[in-house]
Amino acid sequence: MPHSYDYRPEGGLGPRAWTAAVLCLLAAAAGCGAPARPADGGAAPSSAAATVVEEGGQRPAVVPIVRPGRAGQEEDGAVAAGARREEAVRSRLEAVRGWGLEALPLSAPRPPQARPELTPVQGVSLHEGLPPVVARVPTDDQVVFLTVDDGVEKDPQFARMAGALGVPFSAFLADRMARSDYAYFRELAAQGHAVHNHTLTHPDLKLLGYEQQRQEICGQQDQLERELGTRPRLFRPPYGEYDDTTLRAAGSCGIEAVPLWNEEAFPDHMEYRYADQRLHPGDIILTHFRGTDLWNGTMPQMLREVLDTVTAQGFALARLEDYL
Repeated sequence: MPHSYDYRPEGGLGPRAWTAAVLCLLAAAAGCGAPARPADGGAAPSSAAATVVEEGGQRPAVVPIVRPGRAGQEEDGAVAAGARREEAVRSRLEAVRGWGLEALPLSAPRPPQARPELTPVQGVSLHEGLPPVVARVPTDDQVVFLTVDDGVEKDPQFARMAGALGVPFSAFLADRMARSDYAYFRELAAQGHAVHNHTLTHPDLKLLGYEQQRQEICGQQDQLERELGTRPRLFRPPYGEYDDTTLRAAGSCGIEAVPLWNEEAFPDHMEYRYADQRLHPGDIILTHFRGTDLWNGTMPQMLREVLDTVTAQGFALARLEDYL
C-alpha cells in the first residue's frame, strides 16, 4: 500500500541552484561547445550546410547538405544519441527535484577492473579457509555502499524512487520476512539490484549449532534460487552476530564474503560507528525494509536522508558487488 510520502513537484533545490544544474548538465549532455567563429567575427559555418550567394547580392541562402549512405546514418545516429543523453539528464534532474533531494547525487566512478584484494586492515577480518568478514571495503574511491536488510516492508514508492534516481543498493533477504511477496524483490532484481542471503528465519546464529546454522544459510540459498534464479555470493548474519561455526556453515553453502556495516540509516538520521561521525571510503551502510509501523518515517524518506548525507560528504553510492 503506497505511503503518504510520494513524488512531489516541489524540491529541495532552490531556483538558482536548479537553473545552474540544468544548464550545466544539458551542456555536458550535448557533448560539444559553441562552434568556432571566423577571424572576422562573422557567423560560424555549419557543418551540415553550404552557403550560396543569390543574384543581386542578396543574403546567402542556407542549403542543407544531404550526406549519402553510411555517413548520413552515422550523423543521424550521433544526433539521436545526443538527444537521448539530453533526455536522460532532464529526467534525472526532474527526479532529483521531484523527490526533494538537496543536491544532485554524485555519480560513482567506473568500477575497478578487478575487485580489491582483501587484506587484514581496518574493517576487514580474515579467517583462513573461511569467507572474509567486511565492514569497510578497501578502496580509495570516494564511494560507499547501501545495503537493505530483511524484507518486511515492500514499499513500491521506494522501488520507484531508487529506479528514477538510479540508486544502487544490495538487498539481504530473510525468507520469513520476504516470502509474502517475492515478486516485489524480483522487480528490484530486474532493476539491477543484487539480492543476497540473510537466513531463512532471522535467528541469532551464535545460539545454534553447525547443522542448524547450515540449514538456515543453505536453505535460504535454495529459496532464493527458486524465487529469483540465482544463488548469492554474499551473506549477512542477522544482528551482525556470527562465530567461526557461522563462517564454516556459510562457506559450505557457497558464500564468498560476509559484509557487515559501519553506519545505519533511518528516515531522519544516520548513526555512525566512527568517533568522527563521518563516512569513509568503502563504508557499508545498513538500513532495513521498514515502514511507519516501526520507523518514524518511510523508506523514501530514508533514501533521501542517505542520498543527501552521502552527497554532502562528497561521496557517491556504488554497487557493492563491483568491489566485494
